[in-house]
Amino acid sequence: MSEKYERLLEYLAESDEWMTAGELADRLGVSTRSVRSYVTSVKTAAKPLEVIASSTSGYRLNREAYATFRAELRTRETEPGSPRERVHFIIRGLGDALDGLDVYDLAASMFVSESTVEADLRKVKLLVEEAGLALVRRGSMVSLAGTELNRRRLLSRIFRDESAQGFLDLENIQREFSSKNLGAFKSDLIAMLDGNGFFVNEYSINNVLLHIAIAVDRVSKKQSIDPDDDAPVSDAIREIAAQLDGLIRSHFQAALSPRELAYLSVLLTTRVLTPGHDEPTESIAHNYLADDDLEAMRRIARLASDEYLVDLDDEDFIVRLSLHVRNLVARAQENSYSRNPMTRSIKGSFPMIYELAVFIASQVQRREGIVINDDEIAYIALHVGSYLERTSLRDERVSCAIVCPGYYDMHVILRDKLVAELGSELQVDVVITRADVDWSALSSDIVVTTIQAPTARDNVVVIQPFLTAVDFEAIRRAIATVRRHRRRMQIKDELLQYFDERLFARNLAAPSEAEMIRTLGDAMVGIGVIDESYVEGAIERERMSSTAFTDTIAVPHAMAMSASRTAISIVINETPMAWGDNRVNVIALIAFSESGRKAFQHVFDQLVEVFSDRDDVQRIVKRAVDFPSFIDELVHVMDT
Repeated sequence: MSEKYERLLEYLAESDEWMTAGELADRLGVSTRSVRSYVTSVKTAAKPLEVIASSTSGYRLNREAYATFRAELRTRETEPGSPRERVHFIIRGLGDALDGLDVYDLAASMFVSESTVEADLRKVKLLVEEAGLALVRRGSMVSLAGTELNRRRLLSRIFRDESAQGFLDLENIQREFSSKNLGAFKSDLIAMLDGNGFFVNEYSINNVLLHIAIAVDRVSKKQSIDPDDDAPVSDAIREIAAQLDGLIRSHFQAALSPRELAYLSVLLTTRVLTPGHDEPTESIAHNYLADDDLEAMRRIARLASDEYLVDLDDEDFIVRLSLHVRNLVARAQENSYSRNPMTRSIKGSFPMIYELAVFIASQVQRREGIVINDDEIAYIALHVGSYLERTSLRDERVSCAIVCPGYYDMHVILRDKLVAELGSELQVDVVITRADVDWSALSSDIVVTTIQAPTARDNVVVIQPFLTAVDFEAIRRAIATVRRHRRRMQIKDELLQYFDERLFARNLAAPSEAEMIRTLGDAMVGIGVIDESYVEGAIERERMSSTAFTDTIAVPHAMAMSASRTAISIVINETPMAWGDNRVNVIALIAFSESGRKAFQHVFDQLVEVFSDRDDVQRIVKRAVDFPSFIDELVHVMDT
């Protein structure tokens, strides 16, 4: 399927609710008529499967049928149809044909005209040159010129482009490169690496397995990496290569050259492996890290702690992050970044942690003279997030009152079960064993009761005397509701004071992200909140990684907190604007002052959360026709 249909299905897959043609049109940046056309095309391609359900409420994905459809797509042996499929078909053919391919033969094999092939070759040329190769033309013959290593990188890229977003599928890799037993090979590889004392990154290992499958396939076609006797090989790489050789021979009956094995081992060590599985922190630092690298990471951690008021002063965290950054730098220097299937969800769900990762990445960039992309920033965010989670900086336990009329020790059993299952989330304040309850006197966040309350209350959860799975889920939903409301109320008054009628706009267009930032920034400069250097700092931050943390809002900002006061310049647009890979209705330029540093985390997270719900955003977009109505609608959304 073409990219536009893939994106339509991707958006539908993100939600269990009905999505209207208008919502899909906004996200795709097309008309509702085009959306209906895409839906019709997908339905036609999937017949007799009902992949997309249609109703007066809009469209919704039939997940079971969709899974079957995707499986069928992978197994269908059809000729390349879409322009992207033809381009990838040509690249794969050029990769295998050292003497080149004939344009007329290509046209015949794809059942298209020679002019169509010529147009496809112009697209091929761009992809080929990005991979460090050249497209050579002699009459009707076209061929690739360049190293075998770059040919493999190109094959890896187009395979990932063809795959659905997320984790690479081992079955797809096997089918494409005729590599049997990849699953068994992966299990033995992980066992071998674990036995050698390595942590294994499951997010990246399938990407390296793809390179191994390509290597085995290419070597079987007598196309090996050129020998490079000058390339130094460490003892650690040599040891991994020897064990990798045994696994490849055993599983694929293939013999790779020392150069091939060394290359694959380097990929493993820079993308998948972290040493020190069973070693103390001090030993890891001594054995695997240079003193200046470790001291640089300590300095970066101190800067991040000072800027964002978090405590990153932990030697174990700093050492582990230093190991990761060492590998990241090696990847960046080779312009060979690791894919991260969690990038989008990390940005949308944990914007503040992602922002911390951006700050750390910016410091590493300056020190090393490299570029760090969104996927690599998300890996840093995983390190930061897991550390902050372990340190439990915020105690979010919800207080609870239990109402369970006394009958032997039933109330004791009930309390013990609740604490055993939800003790990390729930704090039991009181257990009431009487039936004549003064409900108005209960001040706990939620009330769990085995009897009906006389009046309906949002925070009351009625359960069975003997807790069931359904009861636990109901209590968890109540806990989530309390936490959400608590977070919103904690920041509500503070957030509202940062808005200013002079910094509010509606239906404001700009040709690019940078121009929108300048427009919003000019309004702030005009009232003395920031200077021009802050605006340029926000544009520089945007270039590092898009601040569209969700599909609805972008939150551009500079990393320096140099504003005279904390303020938000915001625009609400009925027509969404392209922002990075997203299309957003709300753009909020935030300027923080030094004195507002403490509020930064709360305001940042809260702003993204409030505008992350598409229904809430659409309500604000439709009803916030001026500044007073914007504040009214924002308060309504935050109170619900």
